[in-house]
Amino acid sequence: MAASRWSSRFASPRVALAPRLLRPVVFDSAAFPERKSTSTPSSERAARAHSTGRPCLHANAWRARPAQEPPSLTRILSRRRPFSATRTQRKDHHFDTLKFVQRLKDEGFTEEQAVAMMRVLSDVIEESIQNLTRTMVLREEQEKATYNQRVDFAKLRSELQTADSTESSLTRVSHERLTNELAKLNSRLRDEVQRTQASVRLDLNLEKGRIREEANVQELKLKETETRIEQETAQLRERLETVKFQTLQWLVGVCTGAAALMLGVWRILM
Repeated sequence: MAASRWSSRFASPRVALAPRLLRPVVFDSAAFPERKSTSTPSSERAARAHSTGRPCLHANAWRARPAQEPPSLTRILSRRRPFSATRTQRKDHHFDTLKFVQRLKDEGFTEEQAVAMMRVLSDVIEESIQNLTRTMVLREEQEKATYNQRVDFAKLRSELQTADSTESSLTRVSHERLTNELAKLNSRLRDEVQRTQASVRLDLNLEKGRIREEANVQELKLKETETRIEQETAQLRERLETVKFQTLQWLVGVCTGAAALMLGVWRILM
């Protein structure tokens, strides 16, 4: 929208200048000598120029010119346009040249000076308009450029949509592939964990059985040791009883012998 507004804004001066380009050119009086016209009077010529939109110099202006020397042959030949197969482009003016020349003549300028000033001013205006319109474009060209831009934008949008759909499909496929790989890895890890847990449980059960067997063996050894200790204690107790009995027997014998000896000595002394 901004491009269309810009184009309409800057293309309007050239369109507005189009009616001015249809205005005729006032020809130089020096380049074209006077010709007698027997068929059409000057009043009819002015009326026809006014009706057809082609202003020309008034007949009185031509009659009021000072007398000039007849042009020479070389001057006429030099002023003739060279022959060319292509059509010459007519220079259009952007203001009323006849009115401008007449106003200059009313101000005191001669006809040649007025025509020269008119030409200079026309050249300046033409150059200014060319400089202004050099950076402008026609509305049709701007619409064509806008249409091309819209076509390019639509093509770019379709390409972006295609690329987006392609990228989306690729992303979806890669996501599904990664999901499948993650599921496989998860199942593999679960199997590994279960296998490890089973092996650890088996090892623990084996260790428990071995430890239980070793504990039973140690209990048996402890029981055997306790039995042996009890046997040794009983034997020692029997030995102590035997030693006590023998000691008592010896003491009884000694006491009996001493008593007998003392009785014998007492009897002897008595």
